[in-house]
Amino acid sequence: MTDDRRRRGLEMMGRVYGWEVHDGPGDFFGITVDHLFAEIWSRPGLSMRDRRLLLIGVLAARGMNDVLDIQLPAALSNSELTAGELREIAIFLTHYVGWPLGARLSVQVDTIVARHEKRAATEE
Repeated sequence: MTDDRRRRGLEMMGRVYGWEVHDGPGDFFGITVDHLFAEIWSRPGLSMRDRRLLLIGVLAARGMNDVLDIQLPAALSNSELTAGELREIAIFLTHYVGWPLGARLSVQVDTIVARHEKRAATEE
């Protein structure tokens, strides 16, 4: 690991998650930052929006709603996806991931969008 690689990884991790990320302990955290975020998320060829769409699809298909609770608000906050697009994604994915997972995703999207809109209204 180089200091530059760690810095790039932490910056990208912050962009992906939508909040400032600080260095953490342990090999798992280091490998995640240095490889996944400094190298994989930073590769050319796909936009952040493209990567986010792919990740949302995979997470929805696997029922990983805890990680979606991070990715969906980040997509809204980073203006990668709109509320309407997230709702359309839930409708589309329901037909591929199955009704129970899709219904859960739809409710989750509506909850996150409402929270995002409420926060935006109070900041005005």
